[in-house]
Amino acid sequence: QVQLVESGGGLVQAGGSLRLSCAASGRTFTSNTMGWFRQAQGKEREFVATINWNGITYYGDSVEGRFTISRDNAKNTMYLQMNSLKPEDTAVYYCAAAEGNSLYNQAPLYSYWGQGTQVTVSS
Repeated sequence: QVQLVESGGGLVQAGGSLRLSCAASGRTFTSNTMGWFRQAQGKEREFVATINWNGITYYGDSVEGRFTISRDNAKNTMYLQMNSLKPEDTAVYYCAAAEGNSLYNQAPLYSYWGQGTQVTVSS
């Protein structure tokens, strides 16, 4: 059974940092694109960042320059380093894995999803 498990969420003050992790089990995703999405209360799910098998990355406009996505294929784990956090970054953050290896910014293109981790940024 494939599982993606996020960790590292929490409460942080504006301007602070958090590092999210996404550990995959049940299969390896070393050749697959993985990504992060977020969903704030009452809003639609929003693309955050994606990384392909070769380490090429692509970011949403709202996080470009502040967030960094990375992966450790040996550990079957993906990360999201979030710096200069803002209250508007408050959301549940989801990791996802796709079957393909292009850079995808649309949620339907991802086949596997984690349960989400809450990030709350206080002002």
